[in-house]
Amino acid sequence: MSTNRGIAMIVATTVIFALQDGITRHLTTHYPVQQVVMFRFWFIAALVVAMALRQGRLRAMFATRHKPLHIGRGLLLVTQISMAGLAFAKIGLIESHALLTAYPLWVAALSGPILGEKVGWRRWAAIGVGFAGILVMLRPGVSILSFWSVMPLGASMLFALYALLTRRVARHDSAEVSFFWTGLVGAVAMSFLGLPLFQNFTLQDWGFMGLLCLMSAAGHWCLIRAYDLAQAAAVQPFAYLPLARIALPGAAFYGETLRGAVVLGSGLVVAAGLFTLWRQRVTGRG
Repeated sequence: MSTNRGIAMIVATTVIFALQDGITRHLTTHYPVQQVVMFRFWFIAALVVAMALRQGRLRAMFATRHKPLHIGRGLLLVTQISMAGLAFAKIGLIESHALLTAYPLWVAALSGPILGEKVGWRRWAAIGVGFAGILVMLRPGVSILSFWSVMPLGASMLFALYALLTRRVARHDSAEVSFFWTGLVGAVAMSFLGLPLFQNFTLQDWGFMGLLCLMSAAGHWCLIRAYDLAQAAAVQPFAYLPLARIALPGAAFYGETLRGAVVLGSGLVVAAGLFTLWRQRVTGRG
């Protein structure tokens, strides 16, 4: 039952994140990405502090023994979101999301040193195939690799680290504690970067910003709750759903095109990621 609920949470997460990324692309095209991320985390921080005060648990939220891990999680997440937002604005939703699908490969590769999980030769081979798919998408030697084209790949690695640390702290702290620290650390960190660059939103964009804040809070809560309810191997395959959803709004609203290399490369990445998750789920080892 908890696994089914975890899958439902990860599906909800993918839908919310796919929708919010379309809004993020619009806002980061016209305003500093640091400002957009700052407002998102201000909202989350206000929400989690209000919830903690209402429940009389503010002191308990701060009392975790894993403060360094929670601070690290928060810093990783705000950096990843900022990088992804810049990529959306510079190279578009479709190509960015195609490269962001690599994050389950990073999860598999880094689960050993971070979580102590064994990764055998079959999963390493699948990881290799997945990264070959990334090379197909980037087409080194055919097109000139730009800073912006590899930024989503770096963002996918940071999100993998965030997900792994979220799984690690979930062994000791509740989803509420993780969510509290995510919001608080993100708000403090982004305030230093976003306030000096502040530009006033238009009335319409204030509305988009408000909607983005609501989606961000809901999405991160669902993600943390998914890992709290079920093992990553059970829920992770459903994390690939946004790639299919994002192609339509990217083409319909922003005039983006879906290159053949992106279709082929992302297909290899998704197949490799699903295989690594299947091996983990079926055998529990490499």
